[in-house]
Order: sequence, then C-alpha cells, then structure tokens
Amino acid sequence: MPFDVARRGHVFVLTMDQGDNRFNAASLADLERILDEVEHTAGPAALVTTGTGKFYSNGLDLDWVMQDDSEWDLATLAQRAHALFARTLAFPRPTIAAINGHCFAAGAMWSLAHDVRIMRSDRGFWSLPEVDIRIPFTPGMAALIQARLDKQAAHRAMATGARFGGAEAAELRIVDEAVPESDVVDRAVSIASELAGKDPATMAAIKQTMYGPALRALAG
Repeated sequence: MPFDVARRGHVFVLTMDQGDNRFNAASLADLERILDEVEHTAGPAALVTTGTGKFYSNGLDLDWVMQDDSEWDLATLAQRAHALFARTLAFPRPTIAAINGHCFAAGAMWSLAHDVRIMRSDRGFWSLPEVDIRIPFTPGMAALIQARLDKQAAHRAMATGARFGGAEAAELRIVDEAVPESDVVDRAVSIASELAGKDPATMAAIKQTMYGPALRALAG
C-alpha cells in the first residue's frame, strides 16, 4: 500500500512516503481506505496528514496517467482528485495538514480541503503552478481554492503561480501556522487532539452548509 497510518491517542497520523506523493489510482484508493477507517472509528477521532523528506505532495501523477498502459485518462484522474478534495472538505472528523515540505498543485488544493494547515517554516514551498504549466483550473478546483483563501491570496496564488514559503503562507492565511520542521507533526497532532471530540454528524452538517457551492462544483 502506498501510504500508512498510525494512532497517537485519538489522532490518526497518515504519513505519505512515496517520493513526491503524487495522486494516481493506487494512492487515491489508499487515501480513500484511510479516510474510511478514520470516519467510521468509534469514539473521538481526528486525522493528520503529512509526508516525509522534501515533499508533502506534488499533486496529480501526470507521468503515470500519460503512460500507454495507464488505466485512467487525465479527465478521470482529475475527477477522482475532485472526489478526494470534496470528501476531505466535508469530512465529519477534524483534519489537519502537517505540511512538511513542498506542497504543489493538486497537493496544495488537497491541503486547502483540510480544516487546519501547519507548515514547515524553514524550507519548502506551497504553490499552485497551473498557470506556468498551462493547465487551467477546473471549476471545482477554482471553487475550492476561492472558498478557502482570501480573494487577494487566491488571485495571487492562481494567477501568478507564486511559491510561498511557510512564513509568507502564514501571513497570507494560506496556512494557519508556520513552525520549525521538528514541530510540524507534533503541533498538528496537538490541534487534532483538541478537536477530536467534535460530534461527527454536526461537523459534517456544518461543513456541507459552509462549503455547499464548492462541493457542488467539485461534484460537477
């Protein structure tokens, strides 16, 4: 399996350890499996997602999908990524992205679907480079980004492809906090532990109401 999950009290810590942690059929299936596990656990629960080394996630696995023997085309991969974003955005358990390194493109979009983002302050960038790689945002992707970022931050991120380090990302409220590398996961787990007791049905209803337009766009 591409990814693994461990328990720290009521917190599930999902660690992605596959290079630059791109989204393809195998990794998306594994993420869905882990989300199922967290969602349906008995009692309090929350989810922290993180990577290892230099990368949190570099987004869609374009090299994989362009192979002659790939089981999906790009449209299918994007649609399945939309499903992951939507599920995370409306997830009935608290979600915290512990951004340990580079967080680009669809990986950055997935981080936005989390309730809270903690980013490493010393190295690594958060970026939406679609304008530079000539891949326009889908309506669902644009709706997600604009639902989670201030207008000026969303415009700058989407229209310029700027790379934001942790301190600048925190200043622009792209992430909630920027902390030293050694503290990223521990800080995320601390926040997740505080939120783990929230009622899942109530949390899901609140998120569905808050993000209805973005969820509908992602489903379209």
